[in-house]
Amino acid sequence: MLAIGLILNILGIGVFCWLIFELTVYALPFLVGFSIARAALQSGAGIIGTLLTGIAAGAAAITIGQLAFAARPLILRKLIGAAFVAPAALASYDLILAVSQIGVPSLLWREVFAWIGAICVGATVWSRLALYAGLRSFDWGSAVRSEMRQE
Repeated sequence: MLAIGLILNILGIGVFCWLIFELTVYALPFLVGFSIARAALQSGAGIIGTLLTGIAAGAAAITIGQLAFAARPLILRKLIGAAFVAPAALASYDLILAVSQIGVPSLLWREVFAWIGAICVGATVWSRLALYAGLRSFDWGSAVRSEMRQE
């Protein structure tokens, strides 16, 4: 019975970590949707109107971000990518730092784990933006050469 409990605990922690990893990717659209929904609620839109407004704003934020990320200028792609990566990396850093307090007594190792998690989530957000935008794996050399040719 104890073995089943340990296995289920490990499985539950794994599912929890996977869910958190999946949700931090959408930190910016969630922030936009939540902010718009809060403004709608304070302006008197009601619960249903607030939910619909927040969901529509979050969906619009991710759709516009993905479409704009596919834009041609490299600097615009970098700026939009940074706007999506920064909140996701910050959220994952804070979350991993807080959760690691449960089992890691050393502050140094908690910081190391938090930085590694933030970098992994940031890279995942960047690659998902590129994937959704229909871009291949990003080759910096060819992108710079194509930018130079267009100018």
